[in-house]
Formats: sequence, structure tokens, C-alpha cells
Amino acid sequence: MSPEERLVGAEVDSEEQAVEAALRPKQLGEFIGQPKVREQLDLVLRAARARGGTADHVLLSGAPGLGKTTLSMIIAAEMNAPIRITSGPAIQHAGDLAAILSSLQEGEVLFLDEIHRMSRPAEEMLYMAMEDFRVDVIVGKGPGATAIPLELPPFTLVGATTRAGLLPPPLRDRFGFTAHMEFYEAEELEQVVRRSAELLEVHTDAEGAVEIAGRSRGTPRIANRLLRRVRDYAQVKADGVITREVAAAALEVYEVDGRGLDRLDRAVLGSLLKLFGGGPVGLSTLAVAVGEERETVEEVAEPFLVREGLLARTPRGRVATPAAWTHMGLTPPQQSSRPAAGGPGQPGLFGA
Repeated sequence: MSPEERLVGAEVDSEEQAVEAALRPKQLGEFIGQPKVREQLDLVLRAARARGGTADHVLLSGAPGLGKTTLSMIIAAEMNAPIRITSGPAIQHAGDLAAILSSLQEGEVLFLDEIHRMSRPAEEMLYMAMEDFRVDVIVGKGPGATAIPLELPPFTLVGATTRAGLLPPPLRDRFGFTAHMEFYEAEELEQVVRRSAELLEVHTDAEGAVEIAGRSRGTPRIANRLLRRVRDYAQVKADGVITREVAAAALEVYEVDGRGLDRLDRAVLGSLLKLFGGGPVGLSTLAVAVGEERETVEEVAEPFLVREGLLARTPRGRVATPAAWTHMGLTPPQQSSRPAAGGPGQPGLFGA
């Protein structure tokens, strides 16, 4: 199961991007959540507008689905500037980056998603472009190669990454403003659901929004996706109004439980608890028991289970927490009260 195939996956496919675009806030004042980031970014943008110049380069880090792309578009809108969108994997050569940079307009915002996946030659070219607004284009090969300096208009680079630790320090230090996006609280996700419901012209009551928000894993993208699936259920099975009962019934059909776990999450926990007594068990063994690839269990299922305190990664293997037993409705095995060999009241190896 890939992240794109999961209803509660934070990744987005090409078909969903159009739907997301209609739900995105257009101004910073409309953006829900991330209060510290909004306050700090507002100061950066207002100061840049007051100076009549471009805003500092911005680095946004955090898990997928928290609003990094949305904030980049808001930055362009607040600065009344056009935006150019590309991604790190799309820039495999320095020439690819040079072509993009040389076509930028003055004040334009360049949004570079997954910036940590950009090739090293392009990355080194970006250093000079961010600091001096200049790039050296190499013409020719070998001893006859010539570097032609190319002046660039002032622009604002907005980089987004899910793995800030992979960015080299020289690149990270060239950003004037760095923000880390946190997972959302349930109250903030409830506001997201209500706002999206209004835009989609879906009738939902307060309890229905709370039910959807509680299963959204702290991620607005997942909240919006669950809202659309519950809307479908409400239109077909109910009177079109999303209540707590309707939302719960709809998400039960889609196998998303009250804590946001889906079929894969429960399969991992179920195997760990029922087959291995809660662990510890090796990752490869656990993946075979679930019937998934090792990478799928480690990269798709485990991050949320660890964050929720349902599973722990230890040097000896994966271990279920007491909360996992409770959530799955199972009773943990009784720990033996027998003292260890050699301890008080226990004879040693030879009865000494």
C-alpha cells in the first residue's frame, strides 16, 4: 500500500490537487492554525512591503499536508507578486535551475518544493543566486569552458521540505526566515472542516465537524479528504447533513477509526499484539506477518503509530505500548512474577 492509496495518507495525487486548490485560503488572515508561524511571517511580509522591496527567502519545514504550499501562495499574494512553482526532483542539472532563474521577473516568488531532493550542482548554483542574485553559466567543456555571469532580478525563494535535516548548512543559512510547521490541534482542525464545508456547500453541525477533526491525524489535508468522503456518504445514505452519527458511520465504512487509524495501522498493531505478544519483534518479521513490504510498514504506518504513543522503536525491535492494547480492546499478557535466576529466593545455576 503506497501513501497515495490511503485515505489517511498525507500525500496528494494530481487529481486531488485541483480540489485542494479550491479550498486553500488566499490571505494570511484566512489561514487557520500555526499561530507563531503566521505572526512571524506577517511581520516579515509587512516589513518588506514597507521597504518597497522583496521579502527575505523563506524555508518551511514540516510533515506533508500541513500547509507549506498554501503559505507559499499566500506569500506571493501578500506581496502582490507572481509565483513560479517547481520541485527539487525536477531540477536534476544546474542548467535546469539556470533556465528557471533567468526567466524570473523582479519580485517574483519561486516556490521550490522538496528542496532537499535537488541535485548537488543545482544546489551550489542556488547559493550564489540567493545571496548575490547572480549565477555563472558554464559554456563549453574541458579547458575551453567559460563562465558567463548572469545577473538576476531580486526574487523571493520559498523552499519547502519534509526533512530539514537533509539540507546542507550553507543552503539552510541563506534563508532569512525559517519556520517549522506543527501538527494541528483538534480545535484548529474543526475550524478547517467548517470552513471547507462552507466552500463545498456541505451542511455539517458542530458535532459532525468535531468527529471528522478527531480522526484527521492533526493534518488539514486529511481533514478535507475525510470531509469529502463523509459528504458522499451523507448524500447517498442520509439527508445530506453531516452529524456525528453520520460522520462516524461513514468513516467506519472507510475503515478509519476514532483515533485516525486505518486498516494498515490496525493490521500492524494487531499482528504485533496477537502474534508476538506485544513484542519486541524485528521490523522484517512484523512486515511479513502484516503482508506488506518492510518499507511500507516503516515509512507509511509506523510514524503515526509512534507519534500517537501506540508503538515504540527499540534496539531489540518494535514494542507495543499499554495504550495499544487498550485501543485494540485486548488484554496484555500477565508478566511473570517469578524472580530472575540468581535473585533473592532463587537458586543459582548449580543450586548454590
